[in-house]
Amino acid sequence: MKIMMINLMISITLPTMIMVIASTLSKKNINDREKSSPFECGFDPKSSARVPLSIQFFLIAVIFLIFDIEIVLILPMVIILKSSNLIIWTISTISFLMILLSGLYYEWTQGVLKWAE
Repeated sequence: MKIMMINLMISITLPTMIMVIASTLSKKNINDREKSSPFECGFDPKSSARVPLSIQFFLIAVIFLIFDIEIVLILPMVIILKSSNLIIWTISTISFLMILLSGLYYEWTQGVLKWAE
C-alpha cells in the first residue's frame, strides 16, 4: 500500500512540475508593432498578409477526416464477424452505424454539407 501511495504521489507531482516549468519557460516577450508586422522589403504592406480561409472548405475537410477514420473502424467489424457472437456483433454494428447516421443527419440539417449558396 505504501508503494502504491508513493507511485501515486510521483505520478501526480512529476507531470505538475513539468507543466509548471514548461509554462514558465514558454512565456513570450512583449511583441512590438514592427516585429509582429509582415515584412515586405521595408515598405508598408499593400494588403493583408493573411489569406482568408474558407470555413466551408475547412468543415468539409474535417468531415472527410472523420468519415475516413470511421471507415477504418468499420472494416475490422467485417473481419471479426466469423469469430464473434452474432447477436452482440449485430447490436454493436447497428448502434455504431446509427451514431454515424445521426451525426450525418445533424450536419445535413445544420447546412454544413451545402458547398455553394
